[in-house]
Amino acid sequence: MFVDKAKIIIKSGKGGDGHVSFRREKYVAAGGPDGGDGGKGGDVIFQVDKGLNTLIGYNHSKKFFAQNGEQGGKHKCHGKDGADLILKVPEGIIILESQSGKVIADMSGNNRRQIVLKGGHGGKGNMHYATSTMQVPKYAQPGQPAQELEVQLELKMIADVGLVGFPNVGKSTLLSRVSNAEPKISNYHFTTLKPNLGVVDLDGCRKFVIADIPGLIEGASNGAGLGYDFLRHIERTRLIIHIVDAASTEGRDPVEDIYKINQELEKYNPEIATRPQVIAANKIDSIYVKEGEKDPIQRLQEEFESENIRIFPISAVTGHGIKELLYYVQNQLNHLPKKTIVCEVNFSQEDMLHKQNLLSTVIRDAKVPNTFVVEGSEIEKILTYTNLDSEKGLAFFQKFLSESGILQKLEKAGIQEGDTVRMYGRVFEYYK
Repeated sequence: MFVDKAKIIIKSGKGGDGHVSFRREKYVAAGGPDGGDGGKGGDVIFQVDKGLNTLIGYNHSKKFFAQNGEQGGKHKCHGKDGADLILKVPEGIIILESQSGKVIADMSGNNRRQIVLKGGHGGKGNMHYATSTMQVPKYAQPGQPAQELEVQLELKMIADVGLVGFPNVGKSTLLSRVSNAEPKISNYHFTTLKPNLGVVDLDGCRKFVIADIPGLIEGASNGAGLGYDFLRHIERTRLIIHIVDAASTEGRDPVEDIYKINQELEKYNPEIATRPQVIAANKIDSIYVKEGEKDPIQRLQEEFESENIRIFPISAVTGHGIKELLYYVQNQLNHLPKKTIVCEVNFSQEDMLHKQNLLSTVIRDAKVPNTFVVEGSEIEKILTYTNLDSEKGLAFFQKFLSESGILQKLEKAGIQEGDTVRMYGRVFEYYK
């Protein structure tokens, strides 16, 4: 079964909490704090597997969680780090944030392994918080929370050449003749319900990959039929071969077909319509020109060769003209950029923080009266590099609390003058 789209929920591991304990040994009085740090939570990692060509493994399971870090222990024991979760995917997968549609990662080109969600850092044990004025710290840092996202996985095949055309014009027949692919072939519309890849190996030329894109219909770019689901598979191709039924065996006009297909490509992605094109006028073995009518090959040449689009009369059944078509395509590929087309990543760390609400959280401590706890990745980062013992550092920190909205959150939570604010092991008194 071919599956090229999947929606799943991924979650990294939570960091283990720091431990609160005190050294208690015979003959050792007031041994001091010895609570260890929590372990780091596992990351969620996507990794390209060359042996995969479908997302069927993500069609049944929908939730994938990395392991949480273990809590720290006494005697300064560090909690065990959580195991990373490695999700194997085919080359060409786009990872999108499901609600916004923003691109998190494109598993193409040199990007073979991508950390999409990072596990939370483990919290520090109370052994880190002993000072000359606080020799018995009864608190430890909690582990950072896990990150969670619903993501859309979409496969965009990586091929040099894309075969496009209306249903039943002979794309699958041509692909089976020129490559090692074995698509199902019959005379029914939409027999091809999945894209097929084949490798073309010509004497004296380099191999190239060709993709048969399932038959398009009018309105495909707006979601009609199956076209919209498969149009994305042509986005990475460097050259397009239009296949038309030159004999009009089903009453279709080959010239009109070219224009209609190009319109659908342009509506879906205008850049695709600007790529080099070749027209393969198929079924020439079935052409019958009535007296007074113009030869269909001549019509195609008059219409499109002035636009620098070559026309190749072929028969996918007999093999006539196919070699000439393929050698021309290979020559064109030799002069086109070989760089894999990669989607631009536009899902930022800031998007992640807003999504996870990690910018800052303010909660009232249920165990300690008149005490509020502030947590979040930004506040923790600020505390690591700000010298609060200096007047300048303290002023900088005060400005950050105001601009980041933390002071407003504290006031909304009901803080009063003289109340205590705890931030990752540091304790402050609140004054307006």
